[in-house]
Amino acid sequence: MSALAKGSAGYRRLTLAMLFAGFSTFSLLYAAQPLLPLFASDFQLSAEGASLAIGLATGPLAIGILFAGALSDRWGRRPMMVAAMFLAGALGLATAAAPSWPVLLAVRFATGVALAGVPAVAMAYVSEEVDQVSVGSAMGLYIAGSAIGGMAGRLGVSLLTDIAGWRWAMAAVGLASLAMAEAFRRLAPESQGFVASTPSVRHVARGMIALFRDRAMALLFAEAFLLMGVFVSIYNYAGFRLMGAPYGLSHAAVGAIFLLYLLGSVSSAWFGGLAGTLGRRVFWVPVILLIAGVALTAARPLALVIAGIGIVTIGFFGAHSIASAWVGRRASARRGQAAAVYLFFYYAGSSVLGSLGGMAWTRGGWSAVAWYCGGLGALAILLGLVLRTIPPLPENVATPAKPLGTD
Repeated sequence: MSALAKGSAGYRRLTLAMLFAGFSTFSLLYAAQPLLPLFASDFQLSAEGASLAIGLATGPLAIGILFAGALSDRWGRRPMMVAAMFLAGALGLATAAAPSWPVLLAVRFATGVALAGVPAVAMAYVSEEVDQVSVGSAMGLYIAGSAIGGMAGRLGVSLLTDIAGWRWAMAAVGLASLAMAEAFRRLAPESQGFVASTPSVRHVARGMIALFRDRAMALLFAEAFLLMGVFVSIYNYAGFRLMGAPYGLSHAAVGAIFLLYLLGSVSSAWFGGLAGTLGRRVFWVPVILLIAGVALTAARPLALVIAGIGIVTIGFFGAHSIASAWVGRRASARRGQAAAVYLFFYYAGSSVLGSLGGMAWTRGGWSAVAWYCGGLGALAILLGLVLRTIPPLPENVATPAKPLGTD
């Protein structure tokens, strides 16, 4: 059977299925983020203790991504995504019924493991089933679903928590995710381009060593770690600040802040296009914006705090779009493995640095969080300056610039 082309019935089914996959995955992963202040209150926790509801989901997700792609080489892309989505949805329901904090953390940990089966496999599934001309638009819908799901999950949970409490809110996310898992199962076409394989451990290890021998790759992985640490720390602990004095915002009002993710969607596309035209030298621009946004959040007026969070969002998504495309282009034949390692560091930054941000909040309030995030941003700038000194690979010099391409 020929690859699916844009406009065909099979293509429409696949892209709608990928939209559901992205929405479900990231609504489940981050729906707990606006609930951190409530968790701290209900379970008598510190801010960093409450943040484990995010860190213990993104941590195993990061590790799982390294293995899920290889497992899908053997078991198939579509079956793995279907199983992952159903299991994660069921675990979302279990989160709502958790009788204690240790049980809730155990369920969140299992949710992160289950969800690894979606982002690690999505690109390979689309690439195998869709013709090369249409791959970009198909992945665009998956990414759009991811962004909308991350935003809608946070916002929806915040609104429902004000009405019915956080347990009913998390139950609603779990039920919605199960419905989307069933929609994906019905819509996603059976694999036609998949060929089972079992890569040897030696082959995988050689590829990993080759990636880290490239200084640019190692620095880009570090950038993913640092930038995600800043972004998650700002959003993790903004709720603690804004629900307290002098602001006293409700859960619904704090949840509305996640609408700023829309700025990130625009920023990602704009900076990606700019990098495709001007090259890697624009990477420092969104990172500077991110640092400026962090500084602005330290102001007292609510309008400036919200503006600062918005600027952080613009800077983060802009830098992430450039760095991830840079990895993809520089990796060449090892693109799949490079993407997995990049995502590992990306989610590890969320898990590790996001939790450390809670320690800053507990010990020094928001000013400590701002200094902590500003320090991470400054380190990202320094690594970016080193990146500028590394020449592009010979094959990339001859390759015309593409949207989202850098080096």
